[in-house]
Amino acid sequence: MKHYALIILILALLASAGGFFLFRDADAPTLELTPAAGPVSASRPLSLALKDEGAGLKSVQVSVTQNGQTTELLNTAYDRGTASETVNLSLAEAKLVNGPLSLQIKATDHAFFANTAEQNVTFDFDSRAPVVSVLSTAHNIYEGGTALVLYKISEEVERNGVQVGNWFFPGYLQEGGYYACLFAYPFDLGKETFLPRIIAVDRAGNERKAGFYYHTNARPARKDRINITDGFLDSKMPEFQDLFPDAENMLDIFLRVNRELRTQNRAKLKEIGARTASSPTWQGTFLRLPNAANRAQFNEVRTYVYNGNEIDQQTHLGHDLASLAQSPVPAGNAGEVVFADYLGIYGQVVIIDHGLGLQSLYAHLSSIDVDAGTMVEKGQIIGRTGTSGLAGGDHLHFGIILSGLPVDPIEWWDPNWIKNNFTDKWQDALSLPAGN
Repeated sequence: MKHYALIILILALLASAGGFFLFRDADAPTLELTPAAGPVSASRPLSLALKDEGAGLKSVQVSVTQNGQTTELLNTAYDRGTASETVNLSLAEAKLVNGPLSLQIKATDHAFFANTAEQNVTFDFDSRAPVVSVLSTAHNIYEGGTALVLYKISEEVERNGVQVGNWFFPGYLQEGGYYACLFAYPFDLGKETFLPRIIAVDRAGNERKAGFYYHTNARPARKDRINITDGFLDSKMPEFQDLFPDAENMLDIFLRVNRELRTQNRAKLKEIGARTASSPTWQGTFLRLPNAANRAQFNEVRTYVYNGNEIDQQTHLGHDLASLAQSPVPAGNAGEVVFADYLGIYGQVVIIDHGLGLQSLYAHLSSIDVDAGTMVEKGQIIGRTGTSGLAGGDHLHFGIILSGLPVDPIEWWDPNWIKNNFTDKWQDALSLPAGN
């Protein structure tokens, strides 16, 4: 009898445990749809995230209904043990028209008593790309230089700006209802591939590309040869030695700084370039370092020579200005300090944002007198010239950066260029009647 009682107890425990595991999952799968509301189109699939960490996903069905017509978008079964899945839902084959639609989603799990989650979501189908109306007329731009284009867009957009090669220059909505975009002619882009286009993508994902009239002016690269001496290497490379502890010698450090660190620093400029005001904070011409002589110019292709041998080639992307040692450096124009720290080849650097992606850079400083996040006025002293970074002597490397891309600063010192290419265009846009 004792054996029978023990057997019955074991069977009861097994049945209880089996029942627990069999019936324990009472939660239905979770569904997360992106976007969750608003306009949709055939050009951008919806994303459906499914999750069931209990019994696991068993099946999912998705259909779309519009004007009484229903089309199945997805009908998938899952093996046991599938805890999560993300699927894209394309509307391209559903033959939808512009207007409301509803999406029906049903997901079931592998529980003994299957749990089911259902959602019915309403969207607006929109197949129409936004219309771009260009307001500005003259777009003259030098190689390595900058231009301004003003335009209106027929609807709310999630992304807009000018695409030039691999560079995208965002446009910014202004109080007058128009967009302003400063764009560049990249210094390393050939004339045959310079084809600026306005891009506008609406909330549904529809994209419009719009051309506009422009005229390019040549400003060819300059060339220079720089002799690298052992004295220069011994005096400057210890500053970077900790970054390249496996370097064989000072020359090896120089080459890695000139190539690898330079690339990293320019990537950082692009990151900083995204932190910008949506409207201009500057007025008039930018100040130049007082009583300074030019030591190097923008788009200067430098060939580096060591012991008579060419060892590297890089492009200088700013203006080097030399005055007295540790001369006070004025802010070129009003704006917000978005960077005030050490930055590799540039040494101690201040970067000021002036809005619309336009930023000024002050490099090789011996000291910094402003903090990131503070507003500065034109002419305010922000630091002093020096030899920090990859500088062979005391000077200021002054740069203009547009959405992370270095452009020629010389234009921003020219009152006529600013008047013709920026101020007059801006005033013309403000004078347009509402609705134009």
